[in-house]
Amino acid sequence: MTSNTSSGRVIRVASAGHAVFAATMIGLGILAFITGKFPPTWSGVPKGMPAREVLAYLCAAVSLAAGIGLLLRRTAALASRVLLTYLLLWLLLFRASHIFFSPGELDTWWSCGDTLVMTAAAWVLYVWFAGDRDRPRLGLATGDEGLRIARVLFGVGLIPFGVAHFTNLADTASLVPGWLPGHVAWAAFTGCAFLAAGVAVLIGVCARLAAALTALQIGLFTLLVWVPTVLSGPNAFQWNEFVDSWALTAGAWVVADSYRGMPWLAAGRR
Repeated sequence: MTSNTSSGRVIRVASAGHAVFAATMIGLGILAFITGKFPPTWSGVPKGMPAREVLAYLCAAVSLAAGIGLLLRRTAALASRVLLTYLLLWLLLFRASHIFFSPGELDTWWSCGDTLVMTAAAWVLYVWFAGDRDRPRLGLATGDEGLRIARVLFGVGLIPFGVAHFTNLADTASLVPGWLPGHVAWAAFTGCAFLAAGVAVLIGVCARLAAALTALQIGLFTLLVWVPTVLSGPNAFQWNEFVDSWALTAGAWVVADSYRGMPWLAAGRR
């Protein structure tokens, strides 16, 4: 981990992915405060839920505070712990719970994958920044065990992305940039890539390579598909997809960074 300030004691940057993820959380918080609505990472709250607007602003506050806290040496551990706890609760209350009510809906599984990736990133950061007080009390959540859990969540989260490419093959193909030939082939290829990456991370075969290529793939989606869409004047759905894709890129980047030092083609190590 490195520190970059005149004193070397204020800013704490563990990796490029960490910096991008923290900046993304700050951006999500600012966006939520401006719009008064849930950004994509915090979607899934029933419209009839009491105090829904209050919860939206709470999400904004958590995102903004956690993003800033992740960059500061004294608060990085606390910020990662709070963000991880909040995302785990969100996963249970507003993502996994939907599986019982609408298990056949693709959006149910996609949104679970979305939150699983972000939770995995927060967990990796918590492992990196956990203090001496955390390790004895929460040994399972820190160290190598914590990283294994984070990576499993990440691998599981990629599976719905791959499935969605095939269940919505025509819609996915329509998003492929016009200058690329074989739109359906590209949609199928990227779907297979998500599925293969998820399995690779889960079984620990070429996991570092799989995580890095996943971050690259989602980043290319953001750059080639959603950036041009945003520049051309997006509707609300397209804007949300851009923000979501950006956040997922940052989350995947953090998980990929967690494999630093491991061989690219390592087998049997999660």
